[in-house]
Amino acid sequence: MTNVCQSAGSRMGPQTLTWAVIALICACAHVARAQEIFPLKDVRAGLRGIGRTVFHGQKIEDFQVEIIGVMENPGPKQSVILARLSGGPLAETGVLEGMSGSPVYIDGKLVGAVALGFAFSKETIAGIQPIEQMLSDGTFNAPQVARGSFDLVHTAGSWLDWMDLPSRANIPLPSGNLTEILTPISCSGFTPAALAVFASDFRKLGFEPQEGVSGVVSSSQTSSAAASRPLEPGSMISVALLSGDMSVRADGTVTYIKGNRVYAFGHQFLDAGTTELPFARSEVIGLLPNLNMSFKISAAGPWLGTITSDRSTAIAGEIGRPSHTIPLSIGVHAATGARTYQFQVVNDRLLTPFLTQTAIFSVMDAADRTLGAGTLRLSGRVEFQNGVPPLIIKDVFVSDSGLAQQAAMDAVVSLGFALGGDFADLRVANITFDLDARETKRQLQIAQAWTSAHQIHPGDGVQITAVLAGTNGVEFTRTATYRVPVGAPAGLLNFTISDANGLNFPEFAGLTPGSFRTPERLIGTLNEFRGSDAAYVRVWRQQPSFSVSGPATRGELSDPPPSVTLILANASSSVSASSLLTLTRGADIAELSLPVTGYAVIGGARTVQVEVVE
Repeated sequence: MTNVCQSAGSRMGPQTLTWAVIALICACAHVARAQEIFPLKDVRAGLRGIGRTVFHGQKIEDFQVEIIGVMENPGPKQSVILARLSGGPLAETGVLEGMSGSPVYIDGKLVGAVALGFAFSKETIAGIQPIEQMLSDGTFNAPQVARGSFDLVHTAGSWLDWMDLPSRANIPLPSGNLTEILTPISCSGFTPAALAVFASDFRKLGFEPQEGVSGVVSSSQTSSAAASRPLEPGSMISVALLSGDMSVRADGTVTYIKGNRVYAFGHQFLDAGTTELPFARSEVIGLLPNLNMSFKISAAGPWLGTITSDRSTAIAGEIGRPSHTIPLSIGVHAATGARTYQFQVVNDRLLTPFLTQTAIFSVMDAADRTLGAGTLRLSGRVEFQNGVPPLIIKDVFVSDSGLAQQAAMDAVVSLGFALGGDFADLRVANITFDLDARETKRQLQIAQAWTSAHQIHPGDGVQITAVLAGTNGVEFTRTATYRVPVGAPAGLLNFTISDANGLNFPEFAGLTPGSFRTPERLIGTLNEFRGSDAAYVRVWRQQPSFSVSGPATRGELSDPPPSVTLILANASSSVSASSLLTLTRGADIAELSLPVTGYAVIGGARTVQVEVVE
């Protein structure tokens, strides 16, 4: 029980924890007679029943239901019951977002849950998800499944674009405009700019983000008697995605409880299949009528358990089941001072990177200006369980605008790539980010490069010098020394002084998470990603040799047969286009680094040559 309560985040005090324990004990101890089911085959037009939901506080109230008919096959071998609702505030509000899952009874028997509605409808007509379909979809013990994969080097601008997810926003059933009642997603602590930037991404997941209409129920707002009331059909629950200094959560209604198992919503939440999402009791603060779809304004209470199943007809979970959430810490150093933000984020291959990205953006938007030139240094560390080495994330960014969005996206690419590998042993223990912002644009270009000699002998050393130029006449000179190995063949030796992207893109393009055999190899490869605050000297020879970079091998394919050379050199060949190989013409011999202290992003490339003579 302690683990369940701890997942609520840092805002929960001792009194709140006490309520959570009381509520959990009462919910688990609550025993009622088995609920009888009203069979779908017996549903016909004209039948009347009652529904149960919360309109204010935690009080469950009745509303009236009149069956209009049954729609067959709106989905594969599925049915939806059409009904007219009345009573309470429904004449003014219509069907409310947050009513999803409200149980409907006929002759005291459970027939299903309010789950669908018509936008802009003049009548309160809803679709009821049959309880038989909801019960058949619930799962409780299966392990979490993978949620997708992507290439490490990509040009899309948002996390969900990288995942190439189809939008679920307002997808109608084949019958017309009857759609799932949108799940109201309450975002607390986010800046208006953050919600504006990520609103379309939330809608892709089927949510309508709302700002400033959510909160956490405090000890002064809820009586101990209300907090300890057993969870029952018609109660409001909140599924948490992010909690702490910012929160993201979705509200719905409980349909059915059997023992410690809970069924709710009457439709999918994220359509995630088997999942692990903490849920809490929720309290309705007020109702907001809307011409499109009205919604409930609510506040979350103590965590009660974990949602384990998210499928097309319902979500299902267990009261008292601990939920593994990931501690997330974001520290910011900006002109306004230093602050640290603490969160708990859900453990999910899709949602963990996305929610981390939104939190980083909002933190940066609140702490620093978003217009004008700026430089940002990002450093992060992702700790894993089971002895897997940590993932190290570090880079520097410059921009005239959009710096927060650029950094937030880059911060989660490696994390999402690692989670996409579907390794059972790769479980995140905690995530830490540190952001250091400066209100100046510190960017350097590789302006010149030369070597200390034009001819050298094997065993000799040669100095490679690069001039890095910035604005206002700023220049830095950096020098590295390379010693030619004894026995090196005669001929031209190339030194390419390049920025990080010039080496990262050809080396990491085409890699996919599923290509790695072990999590250690995957993390090790990601940690080799070069930062933008240095120039790099690639030492190579021009010859029929290729740099091969892939999950199973990384090195040189020297002097291949002519037939192999023709295949590898052909950019249109199936081998060169393979996602398992990255091929570069020329044999890599060594790589040197030319770091620049401070905050500077290096760009550009120059190539110089020396001749090795006997």
